Amino acid sequence: MQKHRTHWHHPALWLPSTRHWQIAPPTQWRSWLKEPGSLTARLQRKAQGQLRVRVLHEGWALPHREERAQLGLAAGQLAWIREVQLICQNDVWVQARSILPRSSLIGMGRRLTRLGNQSLGSVLFRNPQLVRGDIACAQILLRNQLCWARRSRLSLQGHPVLVAEAFLPALLD
Repeated sequence: MQKHRTHWHHPALWLPSTRHWQIAPPTQWRSWLKEPGSLTARLQRKAQGQLRVRVLHEGWALPHREERAQLGLAAGQLAWIREVQLICQNDVWVQARSILPRSSLIGMGRRLTRLGNQSLGSVLFRNPQLVRGDIACAQILLRNQLCWARRSRLSLQGHPVLVAEAFLPALLD
């Protein structure tokens, strides 16, 4: 179970918020990329309650080298990796990848491995102790489309969770 066929194409470089100007995201994507609150809640409002989650992969696997660095994980260290699509009326709006180190899955965090078709954000953002780090941006290739993506390191009661979300063109239709 260590390797899985990822649905996520890792970008060459994630740029921190202080360097977003270097890739100049188009105006129509900026508010989505910079959304400080729950992306799931915002998507639910836009979908008028019709948002659903499709799980592409969920389980113990090896994070990408750069993801390990963001989380301070050693080479060969497994993490709970979850890849999902957020869908409205059969259109994929967002594809997300979450990395949860074993150390983050203690106490209340244990339930994060049993979300099923519930979004990670709908659980995390209910916790008042959740802290979001800097939002980095990149462009990635998903479903043969170049998409804008964001990533941030969240801290839930001091435990790290790395969440990346790519916005597909159907979101703006």
